[in-house]
Amino acid sequence: MVRGIRGATTVSTNTKEEILKATKELSLALIERNDLHADDVASILITSTPDLNAAFPAAAIRSLKGWELVPLMGASEVDVPNGLALCIRMMFLVNTDKSANKIRHVYLNEAVKLRPDLKS
Repeated sequence: MVRGIRGATTVSTNTKEEILKATKELSLALIERNDLHADDVASILITSTPDLNAAFPAAAIRSLKGWELVPLMGASEVDVPNGLALCIRMMFLVNTDKSANKIRHVYLNEAVKLRPDLKS
């Protein structure tokens, strides 16, 4: 079965260092909390708000040892008025036997506002 695991985070400024650091932090949290292994991941979709253009967030995941061959796709998030700024979102598509209620979605920093119903 394939399940989606969602996550999001924010940065305070549009810099390469902040984007890569926040993306790595979110990725590692998703990996750890869901006991993920690269071979179980079909692909990862990463979006960022239009105000983040100093780096490709996917570069942070690609730098993780053992995750170099996981297919990654980056895209720009829809520019909705009053939407959460400086935000990076991810969806890991994973092969798993876990039921939906065992999946741990992760929302960090200001992104906790996106899904207050989910405890990170």
